[in-house]
Amino acid sequence: MTSIIVKTEILRSRKGASKATDIPDDVLAGLNRGILESVNLTEWLAVDHMQLLENVLSCYPDHLAACKAQVGKPEAMSVRTLIVQISNILSTRIGAEPGLFAYLANYPSDSVRCWAVYMVGLNNDLNLKEKFKAIYPFAADPHFGVRELAWMAMREDIERNLLESIGILVGWTSSADENIRRFVTEATRPRGVWCKQLKALITQPDIAINLLTPLKADPSAYVQLSLGNWLNDAGKSQPEWVLRLCKSWIDQDPNEHTLKIVKRGTRNLSFS
Repeated sequence: MTSIIVKTEILRSRKGASKATDIPDDVLAGLNRGILESVNLTEWLAVDHMQLLENVLSCYPDHLAACKAQVGKPEAMSVRTLIVQISNILSTRIGAEPGLFAYLANYPSDSVRCWAVYMVGLNNDLNLKEKFKAIYPFAADPHFGVRELAWMAMREDIERNLLESIGILVGWTSSADENIRRFVTEATRPRGVWCKQLKALITQPDIAINLLTPLKADPSAYVQLSLGNWLNDAGKSQPEWVLRLCKSWIDQDPNEHTLKIVKRGTRNLSFS
C-alpha cells in the first residue's frame, strides 16, 4: 500500500510531457481513470473522455448508457466540443439524479469538473445571478483547465446580458483570490480567444471601465497579463481610447504593476 501511495505522489508531482506520444502509459491510465489531474495542455488534450465516462459513471449505469448512446462521434470533435456534448447530456439527467452534479463538481479529475462547468453554463433554469454564483467555485478552481472553461461557459450569457454581468462582476474585482479577479477580465475580453466576440465592448470598451479601474494596479502577474490582453483587444478597434486610459492610469500612479499592464496593453500601439 505504501509503495502505491508513493508512486501516486510521484505521478502527481510530474512536470508533464510536451508531446502526447511521450505521456507515460501509467499517467495516461490515471488520467482516463479520473484519479490524476492533467498538469499541462498536452495531457488535458490527451484525455479519452469516453474512457473517463466509463470509469466515472460506473456507479450511474443509466447516465453512462445515455452518454454513450448520444455523444455521437467523439473522434471527430475537439476536446471542448466533446465536453460540451457530455455536459449537455448529463444536464438533462440532473432531475433524475439530484446528487449527480455535486458528484462531478467535486471529482478529483479536472476533466470531470469541466463537465460540471458546462452543466452550469448550459442550465437555462438558472437566472444570471444564479449562474455566476454556481460558476464561482470553478472560476477559483486550482486547475487551469477548469478555470478556462469556467469563463468560456459564461461567455454567451455575458454577451446577452452584458450590463447585468458587468454589475455582478464588479463585486468580484475585490476578491482576495487572483483567479477570481482574472476571471473578470478574461470573461469580458472584447475579442478573447476561442470564443465569440463581445461586439458592444469592441465598439464601446468604456462600458467595462468599472471592471478595469479596480484592477489597474493589481499585484498578480496572472491578472496583469489578462488585463493587458483586454486592453490589447480593445486597442484593435479603439486605440485612442486605450491610449487615453493608460496615460491617465500612469499619470495618477506610475507604480510597477500598472506599468506592466500598460506595457502589455499597448504593445501594438505607439505609447509614450
